[in-house]
Amino acid sequence: MTDQTAGAADAAPKEADPKQIRKAVAGSAMGNCIEWYDFGVFGFMPAILGQVFFNASSTSEGALATFALLAVTFVIRPLGSFVLGPLGDKLGRQKVLALTVILMSGSTFVIGLLPSWETIGPAAAVLVILLRSLQGFSAGGEYGGAATFIAEYAPDRKRGFLGSWLEFGTLVGFFLGAGTVTLATVLLGNEAMADWGWRIPFLLAGPLGLVGLYLRNKLEDTPVFQEIEKTKQVSKSPLKELFSKHWRSILHLIGLVILLNVGDWMMFGYIETYLKDVLELEGHAPLLIVMSVILGMLVLIVPLGALSDRIGRKPILITCCAGFLVLPIPMFTLMENSKTETGVNVLMLGSGLALFGLCLVLFLSVVASTLPAMFPTQVRYGAFSIGYNTSTALFAGTAPFVVGSLVDATGNTLWPAFYLMAAAAIAAIPILLLPETAGVSLRGIVSSRIARRGHGHRTASAN
Repeated sequence: MTDQTAGAADAAPKEADPKQIRKAVAGSAMGNCIEWYDFGVFGFMPAILGQVFFNASSTSEGALATFALLAVTFVIRPLGSFVLGPLGDKLGRQKVLALTVILMSGSTFVIGLLPSWETIGPAAAVLVILLRSLQGFSAGGEYGGAATFIAEYAPDRKRGFLGSWLEFGTLVGFFLGAGTVTLATVLLGNEAMADWGWRIPFLLAGPLGLVGLYLRNKLEDTPVFQEIEKTKQVSKSPLKELFSKHWRSILHLIGLVILLNVGDWMMFGYIETYLKDVLELEGHAPLLIVMSVILGMLVLIVPLGALSDRIGRKPILITCCAGFLVLPIPMFTLMENSKTETGVNVLMLGSGLALFGLCLVLFLSVVASTLPAMFPTQVRYGAFSIGYNTSTALFAGTAPFVVGSLVDATGNTLWPAFYLMAAAAIAAIPILLLPETAGVSLRGIVSSRIARRGHGHRTASAN
């Protein structure tokens, strides 16, 4: 894009209709909700699924088998981002997002129909791996596209507020998935859940997917993308362009979201196993406390997103990083010491989990508004998706398996804390180097360096 056309695009930006903005936020958040519903289901019954599909002989072996399944299928996510991301930059965001919601919800639904290892032997493991791979492929184009969609619809001065609703969808999805498993376990009992009850949460993904598809089919493509379509500035080869011109920004993004990915998967993918199998906390109280913490995060996330529109994204990211550098050992020490002779010390366990949730929600509240502003419109979907999913494949899906293996091998229950601290130390550098993006227009961006220049004329460029 030339300086002249960039200036023309910024000169008279057309703000989307508020009704369309609400539809864009709802449609984007719904897809993310479905993705994390699936993760909530896997995260809250890994031992059962390991026994059903991999014939695991114990709960710990079953949990590790499920975590290995998650880690293996996460390898597929970058492939999905390489295909679907550039496709979204070439054909438009809406078309690709409609496809991803079908693939994600459909694959989750079909898992609920699969026969078990006891019925068909190793073929059960093969089938669930194939379906999880399809889910991983579609997820590779989901989050980057959804965040791009909201960011390109949002007025610049409200991008933090509106973007936070995407991660609100994440938390709702995980809450629904984990809550469905918890409720079914309470109502049916452990024996029935292991026998047939595990299917129920997966089958509910079907109706959720239909709702998501309906919402996304009602959307128009983003005003920002429509502008470059009208002026014929859509990249003919977005994949080539993003690697030839924006590879440094992609590396920056990969380092930045290491902390988010590890934090997400420690909280949402591993904590249930940590509390039940590692700390051997009994009863339903630990899971109910986890659910309460997630509800607290839901209350905080949107106000924090709105706050970032006023004070900037960097102060919130720096606070998050500092928290994960100094608080993980106290967090997990509180959890470890919450086991008593009579049950669970609710105050200690709740305090440890609340500290974890508070640090994590700081990052969640600004990620969807920060990262799209690192790339120009022509490659935004693809560059975001490839960078984000590469980091996710390397550090997110592997986190529960790696940490679980380290705890099993050493007997040290503080390995989750060490892992979080290491992730925070790595992410600190790209967070400190990140230009402030609050209020910066997404129109006319040539590279992530535009944020440094845009910060100086935030008021002029804001919609």
